[in-house]
Amino acid sequence: VEEQVKAGIDIGNDGEQQRVGFTTYIPQRMSGFAGESKRRRGRDYEEYPELVDDLMRRFPKRSRMQNAPEAQADLHYLDLAPIRTEIARLKTATAAVPGFTDCFLTAPSPGIISTTMFNAFYESHEAYLAALAREMSNEYRAIHDAGFIVQIDSPDLAMDRAMFYRDATDAEFVKAAEMHVAALNKAIAGIPRERVRLHCCWGNWEGPHLHDVPLATILPVLYRANVGALSIEFANPRHQHEYEAVRKNRPPSHMVLVPGVIDSTTNIVEHPEVVARRVQEAVAAVGDRERVIAGGDCGFGTFTGREWVIEPVVWLKLKALREGCDIASARL
Repeated sequence: VEEQVKAGIDIGNDGEQQRVGFTTYIPQRMSGFAGESKRRRGRDYEEYPELVDDLMRRFPKRSRMQNAPEAQADLHYLDLAPIRTEIARLKTATAAVPGFTDCFLTAPSPGIISTTMFNAFYESHEAYLAALAREMSNEYRAIHDAGFIVQIDSPDLAMDRAMFYRDATDAEFVKAAEMHVAALNKAIAGIPRERVRLHCCWGNWEGPHLHDVPLATILPVLYRANVGALSIEFANPRHQHEYEAVRKNRPPSHMVLVPGVIDSTTNIVEHPEVVARRVQEAVAAVGDRERVIAGGDCGFGTFTGREWVIEPVVWLKLKALREGCDIASARL
């Protein structure tokens, strides 16, 4: 929190420092999970095994991702104590180091939990999603009740096109994504949409990303989410052109765009002028400077022991984000 404030971040969080991973901590809080899921790697890693070798070399002690538990019984959220502890620590940190204008806590979407921790109990994927939505609503509500923005991390809506849904057609994937968003909407029912934002990305690994679904294909589905903001990856070189999709299909009037304008997978620090240009392009696409909040592409370390960017560079990137936003704001 202190480093974010020093870098000039307005809306920050705890960096997920209290969790083993952005999604794989959930079995620690729910009953019904056991065994091991047999999740395949993304198509990048299957088509280019050199990437697996590189991953093993760079992260020999990385946390479990492909072999997380599976749902083997009815799910029940056991205890709010862990999320309340996280909330209390973040409140203590932000009180000790004031500077944020607002604060958010992340939680995984029902969809990404379902495609990471597989279903081995419910009669259908839709029923599994419904159970996850029912139980995860406890965590979402606790974050909201604490006064924080709820950020739902949902890479299933983009990344899983090349993973869980790799054998589907684009049309089939869109239908599945619609089902995932419907489950999310049930889970966040009752929380004002302006206090919820949805993060969607294609996966923050360093790879070709040749099989990523185009943003234009999934954008209408994202707009169905009952949220006040969309956080979307745009600094990734594979997706820097995707502002055109937003320009052609602008967000609903209640929705803010949080474009990623710094890359979370490279140690190259973006020049503030580059950040400013990306912000200006986002504003041009949305058509309203008041509905753009610049952010990062994704987490810099989404699992314990797997960080593509060294820590000192993270703070330099966030500082460049702040400086670039100041340049863009002055121009706009």
